[in-house]
Amino acid sequence: MTRLPDFRLETYFSRWEFTARHHLTASDAETMTMAELLALADPEDRKAWDTLALGYTETFGDPGLRRAIAGMYEEVDADDVVCFGGAQEGLNLAMQVLLEPGDHAVVITPNYQSAETVPLSICEVTGVALDERQDWALDVDAVEAALRPNTRVVSVNFPNNPTGALIDAADLRRLAELCDERGIRLFSDEVYRGLERDPARTLPQAADLSARALSLNVTSKSLGLPGLRIGWIACRDRELLSRLERAKHYTTICNSAPSEVLARIAIKAREPILARNRALIAANLPRFDAFFAEFADLFEWRAPEGGCVAFPRYLGADGVEEFCTGLVEGAGVLLLPASMYRSELTPTPADRFRVGVGRRDPGPALEAFAHWLRTRR
Repeated sequence: MTRLPDFRLETYFSRWEFTARHHLTASDAETMTMAELLALADPEDRKAWDTLALGYTETFGDPGLRRAIAGMYEEVDADDVVCFGGAQEGLNLAMQVLLEPGDHAVVITPNYQSAETVPLSICEVTGVALDERQDWALDVDAVEAALRPNTRVVSVNFPNNPTGALIDAADLRRLAELCDERGIRLFSDEVYRGLERDPARTLPQAADLSARALSLNVTSKSLGLPGLRIGWIACRDRELLSRLERAKHYTTICNSAPSEVLARIAIKAREPILARNRALIAANLPRFDAFFAEFADLFEWRAPEGGCVAFPRYLGADGVEEFCTGLVEGAGVLLLPASMYRSELTPTPADRFRVGVGRRDPGPALEAFAHWLRTRR
């Protein structure tokens, strides 16, 4: 495994996430307090919280947590789940377990940087770009054309970060079938599942579609609980799960016991939490629509189909990188410029930025943003 490059997005956040006055590029939905989450606990989980001993936990994850996670799927049992310290650990270890030098992987772009750079540190990778001219559509034929005899993994992410795009369920099923026919693992990043604008477009989960596929999820994004640092992979291949557990022995070994109990509470109460977060996004989107309509000469805006991030285009002559730097330094409003999603595999847009629409009351941030733009005119 070669040395990984700097993680551009996380490096940028290290500089600005907790110093900028207005975080307008958040990738998670609105969070909640400990008291709010504990109020959702059933008696069994409340007792587990109150009597929790702070020892080591099982490497696979707390059995009660794994049962709760399995309840999110149609074909998955608790023994088909392994928990991690966030989605990042799961993604990293999965690629290391699934891939070896001499293998080949296919990854869609744009995507979260590690979805590309981790497999690239191991083997050859081909990128398949979402088509921004067609509302970020995925060409499944292009994925099929990219497959090789030594392809071991096809990695996708829907709802997509940063575009907010979805694909049709039929396309995901076709991807699963293509992978099964050729002995390839479909790795599906599903961390924004549950935040679709149209619930009818909620995609099936890859682990339900195929016994070989891996579904990655986390409490951070749709549930808005990134501080728990609890993610998981669901896969019905128990031998593969055993390999993932052994890989985890070299990283976190086990998860935080308090986080596992809190994650169990959140996952059991996911329907009201997701309903609240969908309602927040639905209330926020008209405010973003109005903002971008006022500055239509500077932006091309399209609301996300799923998730809580979008990827508008900046039309200004100064370019998006200078624009985002000027905005955070001059108005304290943080956005993520296109360079954070640059790919080594395919061309990616150089004139877009990520905006988050899932936090409560974006009004002050949008007002500061608008004031800064008006003063520049």
